[in-house]
Amino acid sequence: MKRIIAVNSNCYHGFSIEEAIDGIREAGFHYIELTATKGWTEHVFPTMSFNYLNSVKDRLKDAGIVPFAMSGHTNLMDTERIPDFVANMRLAAFFGCDYIVSSIGEAHLEDKAVASNEEVAKHVRDLLPYLEDYNLTLVLENHGDHATGEVIKSIVDLVDSPRVLINFDTANGIYFAGADPVADLRTCVDKVGFLHVKDKIGGPKEWHFPALGQGSVDFPALFDVLKQAGNNAPFSIEIEFTSAGPKDLAEVNQAVKDSCSYLKGLGFEI
Repeated sequence: MKRIIAVNSNCYHGFSIEEAIDGIREAGFHYIELTATKGWTEHVFPTMSFNYLNSVKDRLKDAGIVPFAMSGHTNLMDTERIPDFVANMRLAAFFGCDYIVSSIGEAHLEDKAVASNEEVAKHVRDLLPYLEDYNLTLVLENHGDHATGEVIKSIVDLVDSPRVLINFDTANGIYFAGADPVADLRTCVDKVGFLHVKDKIGGPKEWHFPALGQGSVDFPALFDVLKQAGNNAPFSIEIEFTSAGPKDLAEVNQAVKDSCSYLKGLGFEI
């Protein structure tokens, strides 16, 4: 089965969704992960007008790009933020997405003790009725306090639902914990349902995420782990540049094209 290979619109952080759609189309991609992250990249957002959201939908259709996933990052451990995440789920359903992506957020209880995996799983399990209603799969990203796929797997196993899987980010384990992504992927590949395919230059806490093939992530080894496991989960390319950001839109467009060429060179169909 052909693997879905998309571009995360967050690559175009600081630019408009229209510019993102045009750049992704020009690079030759046919799928997009829309970003609806409050206070960061609000390419689409529940508070936008119905007419505007329809215009984005029309632009995607005209460009031949399928919005199959939504990055709706919210702190799932903060009960006051759950309505925000439910709104993002509704928005994902409006666009016809199959997946909604989120990290867990700061996993602390009211007394500031670090929440156990069981407590985190309970918060995630409470979202299952909404996932059913909107026919979505929630993919939890290794990020922050939960930096490795191995940790996310322990939580996903406790949730124990086909509606909740792992979004394995190939660079976050390095950035947050100095982890080896290949070794980490082996520990959790059976529960990986989505991947942020992201390259990395430098070590922990160094914000440098270039076009694919320009960093140190061993993508051939990662893809071999997936192949050996028979895992055909979708890829969503994420390029976050340095902390200074890209110099202009042309640099983003070129990085997306370079990433396309890199994956084609490894035998993938875009």
